Amino acid sequence: MVTPGQCADESGMSADDIPDPPSRPSRAGRDLRAAIGVGVVLGAAVILSLLMVRFVFIGIAAAAALVSTIELAQAVRRAAGIRVSLVPVLIGGQAMMWLSWPFGLRGILISFAITVLGCLVWRFRDGVEGYLRDVTASVFTAAYVPLFTAFAAMLVRPEDGAFRALVFLICVVASDTGGYAAGVLFGKHPMAPVISPKKSWEGFAGSMIGGVLAGVLSVWLMLDGQWWMGALVGAALVCSATIGDLMESVIKRDLGIKDMGNLLPGHGGLMDRMDSLLPSAPLAWMMLFWLIPS
Repeated sequence: MVTPGQCADESGMSADDIPDPPSRPSRAGRDLRAAIGVGVVLGAAVILSLLMVRFVFIGIAAAAALVSTIELAQAVRRAAGIRVSLVPVLIGGQAMMWLSWPFGLRGILISFAITVLGCLVWRFRDGVEGYLRDVTASVFTAAYVPLFTAFAAMLVRPEDGAFRALVFLICVVASDTGGYAAGVLFGKHPMAPVISPKKSWEGFAGSMIGGVLAGVLSVWLMLDGQWWMGALVGAALVCSATIGDLMESVIKRDLGIKDMGNLLPGHGGLMDRMDSLLPSAPLAWMMLFWLIPS
């Protein structure tokens, strides 16, 4: 029975009975609307922290490193039975983040060394079998996530640190966006078909255009640098961001998983959004320190 105000189709179902169509993923395999929404919220939080109180960015980076570390440890445990020594990695990772503020590079490296020692000792409690495999995975996790992220935190130490961090983020985001757009529209020649079939050379060209342009403008406007400095920074970060994407694709294919987690709608886990940022952070810190000393 169809009540007044409703209309029925030929099958007898009313419009109210017809479910909404599911969100369609983009050509890249993601729910594009959800991905954009999450990206805007995360980006706004980071930008506000940098523009208001730049050291809040360290807290955001520390939280991101903590969540990403847990996601990676759970993924390797679930997929391959590898046990990351999570307690020393998490504690040591936070030490790397927070000691980067007062002590800089020395604080990061000393914290990392103590974290490695902690992983070696912590794994004693689970016996001999798989010791080397698990310790190797623990050290890799400590280096790949919190150690790399600590360099992003260290970007905000100088007086112009908020702008340095923004240059880093803008270049990587421009690289990802340019690569996505060019890959979807023009991608025909796979860059690494075995590792990441959807990543194309056309997409890499789009990344390079977007990243270099972002580097030129952001370094010039925010750090009073020369245009060629921005071009160098942008090009280098495009390369490191692309390598980061491919690195995580290799890890996920080796583990036989699609995403590291499911925390962020349209994105997978937070670790899936950190892939291009992680190897780019130490490179950004090094190049900006070299080209534009604080």
